[in-house]
Amino acid sequence: MAEEKLFMLLLGCRPKGRNTEQHDVYFGIGSTLKDLLPGIKASWPGAGEIHIDAWRMVTAADGYSINIQKRSAAGNSTPHPAPAPQLFFINLGGYRQNEFDEFHYKILVVADTLEEAKAQAKRTAFFKHNGLPNSATARNAVAHIDDKFGVDVDDLFAVKDILPAALKEQYRIELLPSAATKEDEIHLGYLRLVNL
Repeated sequence: MAEEKLFMLLLGCRPKGRNTEQHDVYFGIGSTLKDLLPGIKASWPGAGEIHIDAWRMVTAADGYSINIQKRSAAGNSTPHPAPAPQLFFINLGGYRQNEFDEFHYKILVVADTLEEAKAQAKRTAFFKHNGLPNSATARNAVAHIDDKFGVDVDDLFAVKDILPAALKEQYRIELLPSAATKEDEIHLGYLRLVNL
């Protein structure tokens, strides 16, 4: 059996009645993208025809290798001392002068706490360069951190918490410090689910 991996996908679709394509991020565990199909379809009811705009197999972040471990029948087989580093997903949102859009930058960070993850996100170049001061045309247009639903700076999520329920019961994410981690390959472009 092939090794299970964590995948991060940018899903897109145009639900009925919408004027523009909508997007969401999906995390899943499997050996291949095809293994994720049932979870993808279940994650976005009423979406219509979903496609993948970007994906990556998450193998490393912030000097840690990312491994997927099957849980034992008793649950988490190896408890970690608190606080243990966790993998966080952060969706940064920001604005640019005279651009009719909200731009987003999605990052994975390893941190011990939500507050530490938030601090790391605020140090990114995106956060520093994608906000506008309040003016007559730009109210509350500062760069901000979106939660998975898109609004609150206080809601950041550990990836383990936003995995589909069935995957949370079956697997756990293990982070191992590693000096030899390389950046994950990011795959871009329209990919229909029927082509997996």
